[in-house]
Amino acid sequence: MVPVTSQNRISLVQNGTVDLECGVTTNLKSRQQQVAFSTTFFVAGTRLLVKKGSPVRDFADLSGKAVVTNAGTTSERILRRLNDEKQANITVQSAKDYGESFLILQSGRVAAFMMDDVLLSGARTLAPNPAEWAVVGTPQSFEAYAFMMRKDDPGFKQVVDGAITGLIRSGEINKLYARWFAAPVPPKHVN
Repeated sequence: MVPVTSQNRISLVQNGTVDLECGVTTNLKSRQQQVAFSTTFFVAGTRLLVKKGSPVRDFADLSGKAVVTNAGTTSERILRRLNDEKQANITVQSAKDYGESFLILQSGRVAAFMMDDVLLSGARTLAPNPAEWAVVGTPQSFEAYAFMMRKDDPGFKQVVDGAITGLIRSGEINKLYARWFAAPVPPKHVN
């Protein structure tokens, strides 16, 4: 097991340090030039995490505010593009990972944390009081998650894809989803 970040995951797969990156990585055409991707196993939408009662309910409410997201992610690119297109005067802060992004939000230095909704929901559960936080906003993109691997090993890709499609065909993926997303999970037993 090798921990990776949004910034180093592709290079660690390319150089063989990591055989299979099993994170929350979006399968993008630009990334396909560098690595291979498995069959999609989850689709998330990019949204916002805010303190309940915040005036920020959607992306239009970010004008003139500071927002944090993780460096090197699809969310960072989308947020910067939206800021430029809408001339929204958003101050974009880039953090190294989800924990740092959520700490910046909790400290009050930003109005929102933009990321994939499933990751925001997970971050929310780690707060001292998860009920104080809400995932809001119209998704700005839909992110197809897939595992990354080197481009030069089609046999390995076939094994990985076979395992994923086997879980889908058997219905086992529904049991995994229910266990980890539809029921309370440790350590706080929050859903």
